Amino acid sequence: MSVSAIPSRNLRSLQAEYLDHPGALREAQALRYRVFASEFGASLPGAATGLDADEFDPHCRHLGVRDGRDGRLVATTRLLDGDAAGRLGRFYSEGEFRLRGLDRLDAPVLEIGRTCVDPGYRNGATIGVLWAELAEALNRGGYRYLIGCASVSMRDGGLQAQAIMQKLRDTHLSTDLLHAEPMTPLPEIAVPGNVTAQLPPLLKAYMRLGAKICGEPCWDPEFQVADLFILLKREELCPRYARHFKAAV
Repeated sequence: MSVSAIPSRNLRSLQAEYLDHPGALREAQALRYRVFASEFGASLPGAATGLDADEFDPHCRHLGVRDGRDGRLVATTRLLDGDAAGRLGRFYSEGEFRLRGLDRLDAPVLEIGRTCVDPGYRNGATIGVLWAELAEALNRGGYRYLIGCASVSMRDGGLQAQAIMQKLRDTHLSTDLLHAEPMTPLPEIAVPGNVTAQLPPLLKAYMRLGAKICGEPCWDPEFQVADLFILLKREELCPRYARHFKAAV
């Protein structure tokens, strides 16, 4: 569903904001915990508090989308730039992948992560509002590359993850600029011919924008997902979908 297909009254109720104060960050961490623990079966250390928090959070900008009708936080993601990653010693993705060529990228890099949307708001309007604010962040910071991980549930033992990779290898796999080598590759399994690859909404959105997959998936046992490393080069945005991201990019 495209943003343009959503009634304007619903679009007006969704508002993007930066979650800069501690209470707003806790809202984001609570939303992340609900989504990751309930949907992916993630084993998270914040069970006692109901919060998904880690050492990267204090170094990231946190972006959210609220429903203006009741003030509820319905989507969130976090952004980590190269300077902050340098102080931390790595990007989050480098905990899962050996990123060959990252040091040779010729422009600033922004990493997106921990993206999640409340189940009741998974439509073009919500992701469109989030994308538009993300595009503003790319523009303001002069970032040329967006990197991050898109997750596929492993609750089926990895069948969908393998089917999705079979689908994407011919059309979206590229290691020319950067090669992401998984530290924990997926186990090899045969994909029956009657299995149809069903791309999760976030991964599908990245592919439509023109992102590339930079290697094979990594198995993340904590989150019960297969992570695919994505690279989006700003000037290579797909024109057909870029207007839903931000016309100015």
